[in-house]
Formats: sequence, C-alpha cells, structure tokens
Amino acid sequence: MKKIVAINASPRTKWNTSSLVREAAKGAEAEGAEVRIFDLYSLGKFTGCISCFGCKLPGHQGKCVYKDALTPVLESIREADGLIIGTPNYLGDVSAAFRSLYERLVFQALTYKTEPRSYNTHLIPVLFIMTSNCAEEAYDRIGYTDMLEKYKGTLSGMVGPTKVMIAGNTLQVNNYDLYNWTMFDPEAKKARHDEVFPKELEKAFSLGAEMVSSPW
Repeated sequence: MKKIVAINASPRTKWNTSSLVREAAKGAEAEGAEVRIFDLYSLGKFTGCISCFGCKLPGHQGKCVYKDALTPVLESIREADGLIIGTPNYLGDVSAAFRSLYERLVFQALTYKTEPRSYNTHLIPVLFIMTSNCAEEAYDRIGYTDMLEKYKGTLSGMVGPTKVMIAGNTLQVNNYDLYNWTMFDPEAKKARHDEVFPKELEKAFSLGAEMVSSPW
C-alpha cells in the first residue's frame, strides 16, 4: 500500500487550504493509499533550519538531526510515496510554518557537492497547493508566478517532481461586514466561492488520486 503524507500549512484547519489538502488526501485514499495528515500549526514548537550542518556529517547525511515537532513530519515524508502540501499566500509568499518545513526538508538533502547534488535518492511526487485572496489572473503581473516557480523548482530537485495547484480569489471570512474591507465585494466573493470552490475541491481530489494511480 502506498503511503501519502498530506500537510496543511495554514493556521486554519477548516478553511480553504485545509479543505483542499484534505480533499486531495481523500483522492489518494480512494486509490487505496494510506494517508497521514499533519496540521503544522497544531503541532508543538518547531523552527526552520538552525544551520547546525548535522545533516552533512557521516552517518546523518540527508537527514535533519534537530529534534522538535517537525521531526515526525520529516520522518513520515522520508518514508512516503507522495507528498501533498498546501499553504495560504501570506504577503506574497508561503506561510511561516510552510517555510520552516521547507527549509528543513530541502536543506537536509543538499550536499554542497558538484555530484551528487542531493542526498535524497527516494524522489516522490509532490502536490503543492497555494490559496490566495489574490486572483490567479494577477499572479504573473505581481510576481507570484515567479515565486511559485522557485518553490516548484527546488521541491522538484530535492523532494520529487512537483505539480502546482492554485486556488485564487478565495473567500477569507464568512462575514465581511465585521471588517469594513472596502476593497472587496462581499457578495461577489461569496458567489464565486459557492460556484468555483467546489470545482477546485474536485480538482484537488483528482490530483490526489492521480498521485497514487499515475504518479508524475
């Protein structure tokens, strides 16, 4: 049975990012995979890479040696056949929790040698989901596409071939009236969410299933 790790790197466990990650996980399960889900913000304390270089020493090459709440996450990914990971777009980038995991996940594989470039010989398919208030149509203009390509390239090289799914123009809150956010049309946001988000959930489910049945 294939093992898939699904990670929600949003502090909200029942909103857009989490819903898409969990739907992708359901798709993987529908194809017979065993899925383990982590909500990063619900774990104990953890940090990004602390630059101890323990992962470069003989006996530990390619494995982060720092012990905290990310340790079981990294161990699960090391044993997995696929990785689903989702993050909201915060200030034009990934969430802080995503970034911490990304540093620990990628840096442990980096050899600092001309050959091989990576200690990771077990490459697995990665589904990288990003949600954002910003509409996907604006990604090229404001630099989000380049940002995603950077993460995709590094994940592809150090973890495994990566597909990106974007869910833009998302519904941020149930009641916009509480905040007086004059730049938004709350009714349009809600209407779009009701019409489009179910289709995005279906897409996430399909990609999760594809990860197991026809890995990219």
